[in-house]
Amino acid sequence: MATPILMPKLGLSMKTGTISKWMKNEGDKVKKGEYLLEVTTEKITNKIESKVDGILLAIIAPKGSVLPVGALIGVIGEAGEDIASIIAEAAAKAPAAAKSGAAKTVAGAAHPAISAEALGKIKISPAARKLAEENSVDYSQITGTGPEGRITREDVEKAIAEGVGLAESEEQNDRETVKVIPYEGMRQAIGENMAKSYTSNARVTHHVRVDMSGILALRKNVNEGKDEKHKISVTAILTKAVARALELNPCLNASFTGTEIKVWKDVNIGMAVALQDGLIVPVIRNANTKRLSEVNREIVDLAKRARKNKLTVDEMGGATFTITNLGGYGSVDHFTPIINPPEVAILGVGRTTEQPAVANGQIVIRPIMGLSLVFDHRVVDGAPAAEWLALLISLIENPTSIFV
Repeated sequence: MATPILMPKLGLSMKTGTISKWMKNEGDKVKKGEYLLEVTTEKITNKIESKVDGILLAIIAPKGSVLPVGALIGVIGEAGEDIASIIAEAAAKAPAAAKSGAAKTVAGAAHPAISAEALGKIKISPAARKLAEENSVDYSQITGTGPEGRITREDVEKAIAEGVGLAESEEQNDRETVKVIPYEGMRQAIGENMAKSYTSNARVTHHVRVDMSGILALRKNVNEGKDEKHKISVTAILTKAVARALELNPCLNASFTGTEIKVWKDVNIGMAVALQDGLIVPVIRNANTKRLSEVNREIVDLAKRARKNKLTVDEMGGATFTITNLGGYGSVDHFTPIINPPEVAILGVGRTTEQPAVANGQIVIRPIMGLSLVFDHRVVDGAPAAEWLALLISLIENPTSIFV
């Protein structure tokens, strides 16, 4: 009996997923537990396993398709098996899926996403057409989000930000490349989210330097006699300092929906983790209430599983503030990270270097770290953000107060 392959629900908040890659072709034999395809959400890329043995009879949703949870994406069965009824049932459900807001849904082979080409004419507003022509954008490559698929000015602005439809010169096409990387999957999801954040937030950045002597001394003391596996990291202590600062002054522990600002009681810290082909942000929930050893253990575990693509969507949702650390590369003092909406702030951590400082009227050498606080000025003004940063600096330079 044929088995439908449906878009899985990879987390409580997941509504749609994107087919980023098929690992099997139509007609291939598959075994239970074998990877069939990759599905990308806004937060993560997951490999989907086959639940049965059989033959991949049909790929209903090709690479790049965006579908709601539960939509048909393929069929596994025996050679020559009739799967028309499965496809027909999926096609019957397609209109309801479209009405729910999944404009790019591909619910069956007979019901592909409606495009401008299918309508025989590209619908585009005058303002969008003018902007596209001014920026040499081929708007036939843009999917419109307006009524009946009309391309809006916002669609063109997004295309420009993402490089969609931009014409290449013959000289560019003739140049030799080292490699060509498809703009898809996690890379595309990150790009679209960051472009949206960059063009919508009123960003302001406060750059500061902070003396790390206290934290380094604390780390040395708490790690005395511990084996390498259980030693506390500087990142863990810094995370506790940020969580404590957000607990004492929650002005940045907030989300902005466009109509209201929600200041949260829970302090959930997102920790940016670099992967080979992107970035992922697992979340340490209630970091302010957890022991330092617990926070350290979670950071190690989440980072390890993130690099193995073993995190769930729920482990990357619900952050109220994000920390992104480039200090380990030893090359960056300050930078301006992009806020991860709907959060209203993000802290960029730079390298720690030995630098001259003044203490008690004397020039001394101290380990100095660069911090960059980026916040959304629509939600938080410069003075409250500076006040919060002053609190964080105080906690870092007097780290025993973190736990009081």
